[in-house]
Amino acid sequence: MIKRFILLTLMFVVLPLTAEGREPLDKPNIIFIMADDLGYGDLGCYGQEEIKTPVLDKMARGGIQFRNFYAGCTVCASSRSVLMTGQHMGHTWVRGNAGADMSVQTLRSADVTVAERLKAAGYSTALCGKWGLGDAVPGNTGLPNDQGFDFFYGYLNQVHAHNYYPEFLWRNKQQEMLRNVVQGVGRSYGGFEGGWATKRIDYSHDLVVEEAVGFIERSKDAPFFLYLALTIPHANNEGTRGTGDGQEVPDYGIYKDKNWKQQDKGQAAMITRMDSDIGRLNALLEKLGIAENTVVMFTSDNGHHNEGGHNPETFDPNGPLRGMKRDLYEGGIRVPLIAHWPGTAPKGVVSDHIGYFGDLMATACELAGIDVPRKTDSVSFTPILKNRKQAQRQHKYLYWEFYEQGSKQAVREGKWKAVRMPMHTGPIELYDLKADLGEASNVAAKHPDVVKRMDQYMKHSHVPNKNWVPRGTVRQNQPKPGDGKPRF
Repeated sequence: MIKRFILLTLMFVVLPLTAEGREPLDKPNIIFIMADDLGYGDLGCYGQEEIKTPVLDKMARGGIQFRNFYAGCTVCASSRSVLMTGQHMGHTWVRGNAGADMSVQTLRSADVTVAERLKAAGYSTALCGKWGLGDAVPGNTGLPNDQGFDFFYGYLNQVHAHNYYPEFLWRNKQQEMLRNVVQGVGRSYGGFEGGWATKRIDYSHDLVVEEAVGFIERSKDAPFFLYLALTIPHANNEGTRGTGDGQEVPDYGIYKDKNWKQQDKGQAAMITRMDSDIGRLNALLEKLGIAENTVVMFTSDNGHHNEGGHNPETFDPNGPLRGMKRDLYEGGIRVPLIAHWPGTAPKGVVSDHIGYFGDLMATACELAGIDVPRKTDSVSFTPILKNRKQAQRQHKYLYWEFYEQGSKQAVREGKWKAVRMPMHTGPIELYDLKADLGEASNVAAKHPDVVKRMDQYMKHSHVPNKNWVPRGTVRQNQPKPGDGKPRF
């Protein structure tokens, strides 16, 4: 009888914790979800009218919607390097998409990632999705498991990540074969040959989400960091050349009867599919009783693309902004950021705080109660997340550089935005974003003092890197200015 009483008592104590989750902790779980090539205007809460994103729109209403948040760069690898290291483009090691030489697109052992800092603070860490900062070649130092992630599932090579029906994905450092059959294109990116599937069974996005679900379920009883780097809605460029359709998705869902070209249906269906899966993760957090212990952030790695055969004009993916992926105008680097943290983050807040990818480092470290690495360009926005009365620290300015298309630099200081093409030697364009969000009017001639200051910021921010040297000339056809009309 005594033993039975003890057993029933233990069940009474343990079962509520299983059903309701662990007690609130000083170290919250952190889920950072990043889409790939999603435009600033691709979500309903940022003005999208055709593509449905009810989950993210609800998260914005129940949390914080940032309107002045920026990617680390305007293409994949460099943007992710800024995110992981907390260093802007003038300091971070990987400053672009490398092409043939993957060694220059690889994090070094000396680089400190946000995953390494959180792991040191007692977090379980996982990356599910696309990496792009180190490949499976001899002597590579940039593999996720060597850069702070306990668990990795997904793509290493970013051209591999173009294909939504690949032959294999990586589970940690081992290839896991899938049932798809792939036709290669006959040329490689960093030693990897891209392609498209002639037999489609396993959809990589769905597999990545399943692994994210599994990681959360395994990690629910202690702090965890999940970096969910989705590939949606990036196009399969190799598939475009092979089949004419780079928007690979199992079905068009609610868009199947739309009077759109099939690539546009695919583009919309990919984004709505992603939105639904984020809803699945939110429901899981509620079921496990850890929603209030978990801050979920959603963003995109750069501006929208015009690849895969779809027509960007169908959806107006950059909204009021000028430019797109590979531009340093706002449409190439300004991205959505939604932060949702039930019970802690304020509800329905629209924040004009100016931040960028590099700020994840300081924010995560503050949430975990640990020091920020010394060599970073990172400002924590935890005071906004926690709705503190203390003043939110501000960046003096933000800085970007880009090595394709003849090279470019950009600086944002308050309302001022400067763009220079090519780097170091080109004329500086100046825009007043408060009056001209679409960057239609270059006012450099009217404000020589501001131009001079921006020039000094550019010179101060750029630290030479032997792997990344500007070359070539600026392309002739620059994007047309936007109308600058806010859509909130």
